[in-house]
Amino acid sequence: MKKYATLLFTFLFIFMNAVVRSQEKKAGPVIKEYGKVFKIENTDIQIDTSKTYKAVFDIMQSPESHEKVNPSIETAARFLNMHTQNGVPQNQLKVALVVHNKASKDLMNDEAYRERYSVTNPNTGLIRALIAADVQIVFCGQSSQARGIPKSNLIDGVQLSLSAMTALINLQDENYKLIKF
Repeated sequence: MKKYATLLFTFLFIFMNAVVRSQEKKAGPVIKEYGKVFKIENTDIQIDTSKTYKAVFDIMQSPESHEKVNPSIETAARFLNMHTQNGVPQNQLKVALVVHNKASKDLMNDEAYRERYSVTNPNTGLIRALIAADVQIVFCGQSSQARGIPKSNLIDGVQLSLSAMTALINLQDENYKLIKF
């Protein structure tokens, strides 16, 4: 009897381990250290792998902690990873982030961030990875002035716009679809 119980326990352990592993999130292939997503099977709404997906994310919130990655910014990494994991070529994914309000601080370079918050910006690696993946990151000029974050204090590659509103209108005029989180 003990032998059967051990065998049953072993089988259940292997089965449960396989189930848990099948539900693990996975990052990459575009952004390897951020943007983990689940694999979804048998979807009712199919992915058109021949389509170009153009998304603009309106990013205005940020964690209260100055030591946490902004999950709203990481959404762009998830968008890239989940679509490429499911067959959409990376060159058919056009992504932009328009950053303003509380999220303004998340675009500061490490030196300026350390000076203001006494820690390194936890978003630097994510922002750099997104820029390297051709994600357009636009900072609101109005937030720049209101929050005392000049262009010289931004992570290299971040673009400055007159306002978030201006950038959102311009990108939507280029057929980007607004995604608000």
